[in-house]
Amino acid sequence: MASSDLRAELDCTVCLNLYMDPVMLKCGHNFCRVCIDRVFDTQEESEDYSCPQCREEFRERPPLQRNITLRNITQHFLSAPPPDPEKSGIFCTYCIHSPVPAVKSCLLCEASLCDDHLRVHSKSPEHVLCVPTSTPENRKCPVHKKILEYYCPEDSTAICASCAITGEHRGHQVETLEEAFIKKKKKLTYNLEKLITKREKTEERVRSLQEHKRRIPREIERATALFRELRRHLGDLEKEVLGEISMAEQILSPVNDLIQQLEVKMEELSRKLHPLQEMWPMTDPLTVLQEPDTSDLCDTEDGEDEDREIDEKLLHGGRDLDGVSHMISTGLSDIISRLTGGIVLQKADILLDEDTAHTDLSISYDKKTATKAGPYQPLRYTEARFVDCNQVLGSQSFSSGRHYWEVDLQRSKNWMIGMCYASIERSGVNSLVGRNDVSWGLGSKGTKYKAVHDKKETLLSYIVPGKRVRVYLDYEAGQISFYMGAPLRHLHTFTATFTEPLYAVLGVCHSYISLD
Repeated sequence: MASSDLRAELDCTVCLNLYMDPVMLKCGHNFCRVCIDRVFDTQEESEDYSCPQCREEFRERPPLQRNITLRNITQHFLSAPPPDPEKSGIFCTYCIHSPVPAVKSCLLCEASLCDDHLRVHSKSPEHVLCVPTSTPENRKCPVHKKILEYYCPEDSTAICASCAITGEHRGHQVETLEEAFIKKKKKLTYNLEKLITKREKTEERVRSLQEHKRRIPREIERATALFRELRRHLGDLEKEVLGEISMAEQILSPVNDLIQQLEVKMEELSRKLHPLQEMWPMTDPLTVLQEPDTSDLCDTEDGEDEDREIDEKLLHGGRDLDGVSHMISTGLSDIISRLTGGIVLQKADILLDEDTAHTDLSISYDKKTATKAGPYQPLRYTEARFVDCNQVLGSQSFSSGRHYWEVDLQRSKNWMIGMCYASIERSGVNSLVGRNDVSWGLGSKGTKYKAVHDKKETLLSYIVPGKRVRVYLDYEAGQISFYMGAPLRHLHTFTATFTEPLYAVLGVCHSYISLD
């Protein structure tokens, strides 16, 4: 009973078969990966995701966590020995009065035996006993009617001793059934693991592309709303600026009157100026003294007070029009700040932290370039320094906002760049970017690129010309993206929920890498 109960617990509630690559949801229920993916695919159009067993709803398509423990139990169950013969449902051939469970079957006699009949059964070698079976004839050679004891790899078939010695398989390299079984089981296990790994990588890429696809309509909606708000705020700013200008228009009529008055005054001053201009070139003293007195020409009644009055009238009733440009500039700046909520895509000026650099790396004076310098560099010991990987961290941390920077890879053939938490290990193989769950990296792999996180590697199947990678970070959205080429082409995007400040990280295996 216990075995059957365990077998029932190992059945997927979707396909009702034994778990194949089981995964677990946040609610704790397990399903075959293929089964739950199909369920979520049908729910994707409505975006109402729920567990098929408990109906718990999820706001987004839930991530699938591989259940290693359940998978091991399933594999152990499959490889476990057959159930107790007494519970096999096969009964003794010779107990004709009442059904007695069989404990063995004789392939020679083609009969099943209970304990009592087994004790009196022939013990000679030709009477081969096996676990109870209802079809013992299937274990015999159809030609020689002998027990199948060997396996011919050349013809991929089970054979008897006569087939191997005198039959059509004579001269073939044969092996026992047990040997062939062990070899095939190992091959099946290897192929199963290989296919599961390939499928996981493919699923990871599909999820990444699906997330990118889902982002497109959200970004369109966001951009549309942004421009709608922008038009509204620009309309308000336009009304305010034009209102200020209209206030200045109210003084146009007084200004015109003042201009006319000033023009009359200019004519009068020109008339008085004319005789003085004629006298100025004269050099004969007698002639100059005989000319009429000109002091009355210079008299102006309250002239300075009148000028001050004119200036006051010009400024009264309106504002300095030079302030309109300032009003527009300030208004536009305020609009951008309000619409972006203070989160603006900024180009980060990242400097490298020399205290974290591996001793094989040399950091430039401007803290922008990491060079593979060769033998050990005389750098002081710090707990933050990488010991086993040629890596260095940026000195700045990012815990909010949107940022980007570029990395120049012109001189480097083997490299790894990305972001990580400060808690990344500093020694051992797990200190390499992407070999742990606290770092996200993009690196070279031959002529192609690979994206790595938590030891899971996604090989990018296309090549982008160029040697400058642009790294984008959207902390609140939980995204790290990589782009390359001109125009920029998307390489890969990691999606996560960041719980610590992030640091840029460079891994240099050849020549040097520069930040920009």
